[in-house]
Amino acid sequence: MTAAPRPGFLLVVRRECQWLLRDRVALILILGVPLFAFIVLTTVFSHPVIRGLGVSIVDEDRSDASRALVEYVAASPSLHIVDRSGDLSMAARDIRSGNAIAAIYIPANFERDLKADRRPKVVGFYNQQFLTAAGTAASGLSDTLSAAVAAAAQGNRAAPAPVSVGSLSGETIALVNPQKNYAQFLLRALLPTIIHVVITLAAGYSVGSEFRRRDTRAWLESAGGNPVIALVGKLAPLFVIFLFIMLSEVFVLEGILQIPFRGDLPMTVAAGSLLTVGCLALGALLQLLTLDLATGLGIAGVIVSPAFGYAGVGFPILAMNAFAQVWSAILPLRWYMAVLLGQAARGLPVQDSARPLAMLGGLAAIYVALALLRMSALQRQQRFAAVVPPEAEEIATSPCGVGGAFVAEWRRVLGTRAAFSLLFIAPLLYGAYYPQPYLNQILRKLPIAVVDNDMTELSRRIVETLDASGALSVAQRARTLAEARAAIDSGKALAAVEIPPGTERDVLKGISAHVPIYADATYLFLFRSTSSGVSTAIGALTSELVARGVRSDGSFAKVKLASVSPADVLLQPVFNPVGGYASYIVPAAFILILQQTLLIGAAMLTGAALTQGGSAFAGVFGRGIAHVTLCLPAVALYLIVLPRFYGFSTLGDLGQLFALASVFLLATSFLGQAVGAWFTRPENATIILLATSLPQFFTTGFAWPREAIPAATTALGRVFPADFAIDGLVRSNQLGASVWEVSRDWMGLWCLVLVYFVLAVISAFAVKRRLVHGQA
Repeated sequence: MTAAPRPGFLLVVRRECQWLLRDRVALILILGVPLFAFIVLTTVFSHPVIRGLGVSIVDEDRSDASRALVEYVAASPSLHIVDRSGDLSMAARDIRSGNAIAAIYIPANFERDLKADRRPKVVGFYNQQFLTAAGTAASGLSDTLSAAVAAAAQGNRAAPAPVSVGSLSGETIALVNPQKNYAQFLLRALLPTIIHVVITLAAGYSVGSEFRRRDTRAWLESAGGNPVIALVGKLAPLFVIFLFIMLSEVFVLEGILQIPFRGDLPMTVAAGSLLTVGCLALGALLQLLTLDLATGLGIAGVIVSPAFGYAGVGFPILAMNAFAQVWSAILPLRWYMAVLLGQAARGLPVQDSARPLAMLGGLAAIYVALALLRMSALQRQQRFAAVVPPEAEEIATSPCGVGGAFVAEWRRVLGTRAAFSLLFIAPLLYGAYYPQPYLNQILRKLPIAVVDNDMTELSRRIVETLDASGALSVAQRARTLAEARAAIDSGKALAAVEIPPGTERDVLKGISAHVPIYADATYLFLFRSTSSGVSTAIGALTSELVARGVRSDGSFAKVKLASVSPADVLLQPVFNPVGGYASYIVPAAFILILQQTLLIGAAMLTGAALTQGGSAFAGVFGRGIAHVTLCLPAVALYLIVLPRFYGFSTLGDLGQLFALASVFLLATSFLGQAVGAWFTRPENATIILLATSLPQFFTTGFAWPREAIPAATTALGRVFPADFAIDGLVRSNQLGASVWEVSRDWMGLWCLVLVYFVLAVISAFAVKRRLVHGQA
């Protein structure tokens, strides 16, 4: 006869492993969600270089020179001509509707003015509301138009004009990620972010289920009455599983996707272990504090879902407001990202990653200590004596017809704490909490290092111009390039500008002098902002040097400028013209938040609703209308109130916005009902759907342009209503697009409404029938 296993750590581990193998929801969360995220994100970024962005051409000259310029644009790998519009109003409609990200305006008499050295203007307009695509489009426009203008000028001049002074040109050199590969930048950051959400939810589900439907007394008894052993043993299997997943992600990125790992592997493993411990402890702590599975999972979601913004990957920590900097400091993800990107991407010396590793370890220790203290307190309070019964969600009378289902759903939401929190409180919390890291909008006074190897009057003017720039600040004047590189590695500078020997001599001889800009492309937004700031400052100084000694608006100054640049290439951002990061990311994120809160809420409530009587058709439709009315306050908050409060562009017609938003909410409600009908427990919706938010955001074509996303992945993204809603509502509200300009989004949402309504009715009918047969 086999002896019963002794209580202790191993028995707790054995008990937890048996539960994990039996619980399908836990398996989907732990294995299915990370796999789904990995497949979606790797396909989204399978084309790491953005190509083929749509451009609309307005050619009012129609000369040989203008046609040659258009051919240059057509040959650009990053640009694709989608329309040769007759006027600027047509080009503006192309931009608002999404047919094009940019437009090029070639004025009348372009060829004549080019021959006469009058420096005609060629204007490139680009839609900066879509910041990632706009950056690529602006770079492509600048390079293509400059080369095209120079070629056109050479073909139209009898002889080159004499040059009295040379020019300065910035030459950006990426120290890390020289291909500016978005997959290397974002995949390395996004996958751990999703995994850390899954870890927190899995720990909360494991601990919270003990108080919801499992046996807390048996849990503690299996540990011999020791609360520390009970909690550590419960979380130990999850630690092993997730550490394996974290390490597998590193090897998959390097082995399959060939994204190089440059740093110290043991330190990266240590950081991954500490992140796993910290997230497990945080998820367990929230459950031990609330003693309610749904509430604890909801709070965990509010904390960890937006953590990517607070980690400083997209928008840097140094540019955040005080609240965001303090809050990010208590989130383990921020410090893990600092170690991961410092080691894996940049290959920093181990000592340079010691501080973030220590901070990560300190946070993990604090969360573990708090969770263990709470466990001990609950044991002293004898809270492990009995299982808390599930919250009752019962309505006295069965709903009758559409009106009855409508009223019953309102009562159900108002009477269920988790649903009320999701649909009313969560939008308020997210509206205040989510935008905080981005509210400073633009980057100012980014620190750079300067290496002056020329030591002349001109080189001193270059340094003064860089320091006087609103975007830059000369934080260090290094003696050597190696010293400047060390400043970049330590975080004291984001780029290094080298002024080579003989720079002033070459400029005085009329030769173009190149000024190298060494920048770290680990964080691509920082890389572009820094290199653009340096190039802009150097360009302004060049114009000043060329026009020196004459009136800047005089004809002689224009002739001198024409010798350097035969045409004035003007790049003009439209919509979000200052390039505000919050204006770019927050309006789209608000729409996704609306979808996720309603999707989870509708799925959570459907199981209880189907236990009532009534027609499946009337019930689904009535609940859908109820969900629309329940979410209209959140729609008004996200589309009207907060955009004006935060200073975002609001150009949309209110009637059109609410009409489009209502169709979006209806599609989301029907999808939630179709999915929720098959959930046996209300909390399953939060567990399974919450961690899918980030992959969805990158399939919408907003943060990452559709031109770079494979068609199959784009089709998958359109399964979710937020795909059409983000495009339609952002274009309507921030760009002022008309109904006809977002007609594709209208049609897409109505198609989803019809499809998901049918699926929800079929699911409701099938579940009701199963319940009837089960009772029989």
